[in-house]
Amino acid sequence: MKVAILVFPGTGGEQDCHYVLTEVFGLEAELVWHTETDLRRFDALILPGGASYGDYLRPGALAKFSPVMGSVIKAADSGTPILGIGNGFQILLEAGLLPGAMLVNESLLFYCGPQKVEVVKDRTPFTRGIAPGTLLDLPIAHGAGNYFIDEAGLAHLEANEQIVFRYAGSNPNGSVGAIAGVCNAAGNVVGLMPHPERAVEALLGSEDGQQIFKALINYWEAKK
Repeated sequence: MKVAILVFPGTGGEQDCHYVLTEVFGLEAELVWHTETDLRRFDALILPGGASYGDYLRPGALAKFSPVMGSVIKAADSGTPILGIGNGFQILLEAGLLPGAMLVNESLLFYCGPQKVEVVKDRTPFTRGIAPGTLLDLPIAHGAGNYFIDEAGLAHLEANEQIVFRYAGSNPNGSVGAIAGVCNAAGNVVGLMPHPERAVEALLGSEDGQQIFKALINYWEAKK
């Protein structure tokens, strides 16, 4: 499996993702600059965290216009597994690949720290094989992680099993329904605000993030 890690001006989590994929799991991964227009050689895509374009206007608002996003949309439509982490989640929302929007944290403060996250659905390539109800210890670090969708949209997410992760124990940013991550209707595009790539070794305080990357590997191997 070959994974593209997309890099925009201001992206900051690409090296962490590259380390996890190549050093921890031995996969082939490539850092892909945002001017790329052909992603057909990749089996999965990751949009990592950071502050693309300095979060100018709002997080992800400018990155959605990058040349690579046309290919990301094509990949999403073709069923390619796509994971947006933190700012990557915000980009997917801005691009219309995921429902809802992201507001500033309810406290108006940047929050950085460990957080319990519940896996709600196992229907995505990034949660396949993780039992619903499993609690993961993952770090979060954001100032605009307050997920919002209106009542009709929330009901639609619930009915179509598109809520993939929820904050457990506390709701650190005020997200509707304590939502920490969602997927598209097909289930192949997933966005989450917590950072699994920062929780893959005991030295970092948690290895729970490994489960999300293992799920992708297991999903891919099952397709062979």
